[in-house]
Amino acid sequence: MIGQDAGCCPVLSAAPLGEDQAAELAKVFKALGDPVRLRLMSMIASRGEGGEVCVCELTPAFDLSQPTISHHLKLLRQAGLIDCERRGTWVYYWVLPGVLDRLAAFLTAPQPAGAGA
Repeated sequence: MIGQDAGCCPVLSAAPLGEDQAAELAKVFKALGDPVRLRLMSMIASRGEGGEVCVCELTPAFDLSQPTISHHLKLLRQAGLIDCERRGTWVYYWVLPGVLDRLAAFLTAPQPAGAGA
């Protein structure tokens, strides 16, 4: 869901979520609900749109084995938050375009009339 067109992602307070939308969003929030995955996502996203990071730069930031880091990255990919490409020995990761904007838009509450003016 997060990786799809922004039109499919209603603002949280605009209307109740359907069963399918809730199930898709739950996958995303579950993926981000782990501190290691949240840190990995932050490290990858901090490269900016179009930026990428090598797994060789991610692994040393954690006191975890490389297979464990790879597992966490796999869960972020399955949730539709990031993608990757193998280049020789290394794998490079990036945030899928628009994912964070769509997630933020979903969580944004509408401003009451006259607010912020």
